[in-house]
Amino acid sequence: MTTTRRQFTEEELAVDPVDAAKLLLGCVLEADTPDGPVGVRLVEVEAYRGGDDPASHCYRGRTSRNDVMFGPPGFLYVYFVYGMHYCANIVCLTDGVPGAVLVRAGEVVTGLDIAHKLRPSARSDAELAKGPARLTSTLSLTREDNGVNLLRPDSPVRLLASDPVPLETIHAGPRVGVATAMDRPWRFWIDSPAVSTYRRGGKRR
Repeated sequence: MTTTRRQFTEEELAVDPVDAAKLLLGCVLEADTPDGPVGVRLVEVEAYRGGDDPASHCYRGRTSRNDVMFGPPGFLYVYFVYGMHYCANIVCLTDGVPGAVLVRAGEVVTGLDIAHKLRPSARSDAELAKGPARLTSTLSLTREDNGVNLLRPDSPVRLLASDPVPLETIHAGPRVGVATAMDRPWRFWIDSPAVSTYRRGGKRR
């Protein structure tokens, strides 16, 4: 069966992060790395809201760091965490209302050889983007990509919609790596060897 991929629209992403997270499963995040394009099919994501979500970067209000998370939808929010690696989020909801979906894990569907070159320590294809830090490394995403419009065909990072994942195949569970609101079942995934290992949180994201 052939999978049809197309650009997302702002209207599709102008929804609650929990709904956007389910919508994003099975879609492809594609980036122009220094060695060529690499595409990752999203298999695990995590939803974050704003003022009603203590685990969110926007819980205490708008800052220069989290500004992109306030919209409009369809932009990339990238931050540096633990002084070690980058995490990438897809902004949703309407302009001025904070919300985003953390992309936690994916399967490399294009540029596999390039992905292995970027992540030589990966022991298998499934390990290339297994976890948020590995995913950003596989796509060569850094803080410089913060604020990129994912909905433009000529963007260096693009979000491509695909056939919807059947709702009955989507699993939900507690979020990972956060100290507050960790038990909200806002992490969603589909069956894949690339889904990251669950570890109960203890730090703020």
